Amino acid sequence: MDYGFRRISCATFDIKIGDVKTNTEHILELIDTEQAKDTDVLVFPELCLTGYTCADMFLRRELTAAAEAGLCDITDETSGSDMIVVVGLPIRSEGKLFNCAAIICDGKILAVVPKTYLPNYNEFYEKRWFASANDAACDRVYICGQEVLFGNDILIETSDGLKLGCEICEDLWVTTPPSDRLAAAGANLIVNPSASNDIVSKREYRLKLVSMQSASCNVAYAYASAGSGESTTDVIYSGHQIIAECGSVKAQNYSYYLNEPMVTSALIDIEKIDNDQVRLNSYKPEFIQGVRSVRVDRSALEDVLPASVNAYPFVPSDVVRRKERCEEILSLQAAGLATRLRKTGMKKAVIGISGGLDSTLALLVTAEAFDMVGYPHSDIIAITMPGFGTTRQTKTSADHLMELIGADARTIDITAACRQHMADIGQPEDCYDVTYENIQARERTQILMDVANKNGGLVIGTGDLSELALGWCTYNGDHMSMYAVNVSIPKTLVRFIIETYAYEKASPAMRDVLIGVCNTIISPELLPPDENGNIKQSTEDTIGKYDLHDFFLYNYVRNGFPKDKLRALAYTAFPQICHKQVDDTLKTFMIRFRTNQFKRNCIPDGPKVGSVALSPRGDWRMPSDYS
Repeated sequence: MDYGFRRISCATFDIKIGDVKTNTEHILELIDTEQAKDTDVLVFPELCLTGYTCADMFLRRELTAAAEAGLCDITDETSGSDMIVVVGLPIRSEGKLFNCAAIICDGKILAVVPKTYLPNYNEFYEKRWFASANDAACDRVYICGQEVLFGNDILIETSDGLKLGCEICEDLWVTTPPSDRLAAAGANLIVNPSASNDIVSKREYRLKLVSMQSASCNVAYAYASAGSGESTTDVIYSGHQIIAECGSVKAQNYSYYLNEPMVTSALIDIEKIDNDQVRLNSYKPEFIQGVRSVRVDRSALEDVLPASVNAYPFVPSDVVRRKERCEEILSLQAAGLATRLRKTGMKKAVIGISGGLDSTLALLVTAEAFDMVGYPHSDIIAITMPGFGTTRQTKTSADHLMELIGADARTIDITAACRQHMADIGQPEDCYDVTYENIQARERTQILMDVANKNGGLVIGTGDLSELALGWCTYNGDHMSMYAVNVSIPKTLVRFIIETYAYEKASPAMRDVLIGVCNTIISPELLPPDENGNIKQSTEDTIGKYDLHDFFLYNYVRNGFPKDKLRALAYTAFPQICHKQVDDTLKTFMIRFRTNQFKRNCIPDGPKVGSVALSPRGDWRMPSDYS
């Protein structure tokens, strides 16, 4: 199966200035090496056939003739190969000299792209030799015995889904790069043969520039810069190579001195990029009128997958970034609630506390919001409502947490009310079915709503994004509130936000309680405990691990991946989990996600804090009766 991944490589070598024959040999060797690795696109630096720093030698006809001869050899070498190769060389056309990138595949030159913006400041003076693409007198060029499209308006479209556009070095550094138009016309990959020299801090700036352009254009971006061998008369080149995808740097490399050729490779996901472009509607039909397409037949390799896959897309792996992310999210949640309190004029909040992860986070958010608006914590009415499945462990955690927050702590036992309701509707007390469980959830919600009415307060919802995705909530029970602060926080992130609060803001006593909550088994506690009084009902034993569900949720909603691709990626992301468990959990996710839209269609307001959210008013619209 073609999962949509394409291998992109950037290559450089110890360039010999003006020695086209030797440079061609290096290029041919790298082409052979990358063909054996099933590389889809191979990008070489700007003017790599001659060297970028040839200066006035560019004006010598023998140099441009040698470059064309080298291009012919390279073109011949690609015959029979599906790999697209991008090489830089000077080309004469209509009495002008252009700094060009030739795009080659299977023995053909698909297009020649001339540089549009010529730097002519500081150490750069390209206008001394080259003309801009805007000054070209024709839109075709005759080279290596082929008549080839010529211009900065060309899109290479392959039969396996690649849509490749090209710009050269300085083209990226200007206000309106050619890649803007190419991306708007449908490009999903931009290649950039470059010769950007290095000075202090420029490499970091260049990395940000490439990353941001890939993000703003919603494309993959492959940047290959000149390296060792270029003239060091006034400047130094590091061969900086960058491959980015929609703002994320997939790979980068550089070296001030090359003993061996340097190649940087990464798999880009064109399916993800194309899904994003469709979702964001970035394709602009008016731009395609000014872009010429070259169609190329290629055979997509099947079963190409990355060697590693991020198992926790909602959670940054870097500890410092994770801490910052968690603090930012908590602030966003609190700001949303604070605004709602101020706008409604309500001075009190009502929240049910179970001693579990979600209600703990919701209470911390509420306390932060009260601090923002200057309300005392004593106006937070926190209610623990023990029922048939409540254990001493979670009840104790709830009591300690409410006390340490300084809330108006209350306990309302729901067992008698639930028994009365069971008797009223003829539900046996020993029949532990969905009715038995939902009676408790709805009784708790009724209490919270009535207490809120009685005290002029706002009921704070505790359910999280993962539960919403799976429908793991009782309709008109814990599914309902007046403001749902956790509605866009996945379960895998809830724990980290609480841990961050515990170590960064909490007192020692509260820290102990919060860490205890994080270490407690995830359970709705709706079924009776075991014989030792411990939690018997495990959510993850019933529906599968939240680690997997959140992985599926992110990649299904954010990236638009189909079931087969989710499965294949999960096998790589979670090597410690057996394939059967992955398969079973994926099946559960697909069924529950598609059949629980009716719950999502009527959820209360809540703050969006990340790129994945399921509000029917904003991010996810779906019919409740989807098959």
